[in-house]
Amino acid sequence: MAADGQRGQQRRPVVALYERIADAIHDGTYPPGSTLPSEPKLAGELGVSRPALREALLLLQEDGLLSVRRGVGRTVNAHPPRRGFEQVRPLEELLGTDAPLRVRALLRSVEEPTDFTTQHLLAPAGAELRFWESVLVGAAGAVVLSHEWAAPEEVLGRVHPAFAEALRTAAGGPAGPAPALSTPSPAPAPAPASVSMLAVLAGASRGLSLAAHSAVTATLLGRRRGEQLGRSAETPAVLVTQVVRVADTPVLAAKHMLPTGAPALPVLQSN
Repeated sequence: MAADGQRGQQRRPVVALYERIADAIHDGTYPPGSTLPSEPKLAGELGVSRPALREALLLLQEDGLLSVRRGVGRTVNAHPPRRGFEQVRPLEELLGTDAPLRVRALLRSVEEPTDFTTQHLLAPAGAELRFWESVLVGAAGAVVLSHEWAAPEEVLGRVHPAFAEALRTAAGGPAGPAPALSTPSPAPAPAPASVSMLAVLAGASRGLSLAAHSAVTATLLGRRRGEQLGRSAETPAVLVTQVVRVADTPVLAAKHMLPTGAPALPVLQSN
């Protein structure tokens, strides 16, 4: 995933506010059912500007921690979800409960490990990883930008060969090894490419136990992602990072960007 030149500076205030308020909710400073102080008072207590606070509060609402009640203000939900979602279900299913979402493929390629995939997929230097970039599209347009990586072919061949074969089929290629990095990837055909990598994994894992761990943070879209989603670079967004494992081996890692106005993300609390 290409880095945005100004993203680190842009996202820091909103992320810090989101995390501070979320931590206060989870540690009981703002208990379930309680009403947050007014915006001016809360901004003063936190030492931040009201516009920055408003963005963070909006993201907390979209993440299910806060609700707005007319005449009352912002209240903490009775059962605020933990950060992250643990359902091994494709986002297009989780988010498409009211209206179906379709997956539009932007890129299907093979790439070398990045810092993200080295950390989450334990990919060694020189490994070749399948990378899929997709946009989830609803009736009102693009709502989610997804970046998904699969573990190296040799790892999948050992722990989940059915997933490796399903990936090759879904990408429109022959049932053989992933194309070499030096080989240009052909443009994906719309039909076989209109599926997410997580959907491929779920479909190939019948009877196999998968474990997922996800984290949710607040950010801004940035220029490139804003262009891909048809939004302003300054649009607040929720960034979901997900890793799926077979036993103790990670087989898929993903980043999902949900801008303000995207369908609410259902959260399954872990035990």
